[in-house]
Amino acid sequence: MRNMRTFDWEQLPHFLAVARAGSLRAAAQLSGANYGTVNRGIQALEASYGARLFHRSKRGFSLTEVGEALLPLAEEAEQKIIAARKRVEGLDRSEVGKIRFSLTPTIAYDLIAPILATFSARYPEIDIEVRLTSEVESITNDETDVSLRAARDVTDDVVARKLFPLKLATYASQNYIDTVFARAGAGGEGLTWIGSPDNDGIKAFLAQSAFPKATLRHVVADGYMRARLVSLGTGLSHLPVLFEQTHPDLRRVPGTEVFSGPSLWILLHSDLRKTVRVRRFVDFLAAELLKLNKA
Repeated sequence: MRNMRTFDWEQLPHFLAVARAGSLRAAAQLSGANYGTVNRGIQALEASYGARLFHRSKRGFSLTEVGEALLPLAEEAEQKIIAARKRVEGLDRSEVGKIRFSLTPTIAYDLIAPILATFSARYPEIDIEVRLTSEVESITNDETDVSLRAARDVTDDVVARKLFPLKLATYASQNYIDTVFARAGAGGEGLTWIGSPDNDGIKAFLAQSAFPKATLRHVVADGYMRARLVSLGTGLSHLPVLFEQTHPDLRRVPGTEVFSGPSLWILLHSDLRKTVRVRRFVDFLAAELLKLNKA
């Protein structure tokens, strides 16, 4: 006869996915399973407990009182499993295996891709699973192994290696400087600013800049996309100075200064810091990024 505890362990991830996502379809996407598997898992778990874990409605799934009681216990079990796996992975002493690497698309394509290509050639048995996301993926919740993040500070319970503060400057294309700037009025009137979703912060920045009357027209979350729009003459924006190495059409706007932005950090789980393949990757990535910053 099948052990009930084993059975529960198999279904609890489906329970957590539905509790977090609020529907079977979203839970399937979250967990990487298919809709039918998640649905059968929930039904089987409810049958094993003899109680409903979710209220079903057209708006989705919500936890019952029993489900609410189970949730913290399931999350605690999940954390113990994650910690056990990380502890075992931390004992790995070989330059073989997979590393999950999370970073923003802003610096991925032109700055990080060449580094990954060189690392891949040097360590042919270490595989990198790259995830490009603007979201901050959790290392402690096992969403990724290594993360490259731009931030002022890091308060997560992880091993954090601070590389350097990112230098930022105001950029436009040469054509934009030659034509639009020539017609601009006092205080940058007539200029177009390409901003990020933090509009309040950008408005404050503009008010203190050389172009307080520039119009904030476009809002683009991804820095790489902002750089492309700037190079195509769409407007001006502040971007990492590192982009000068990969975007030759960018020009620093005359009369503006370089200023410090957030720092670049490499983050990893504390249980993985002694894993050879992770250490090789983190050391290599840090060394190459430091070279880029000095170039």
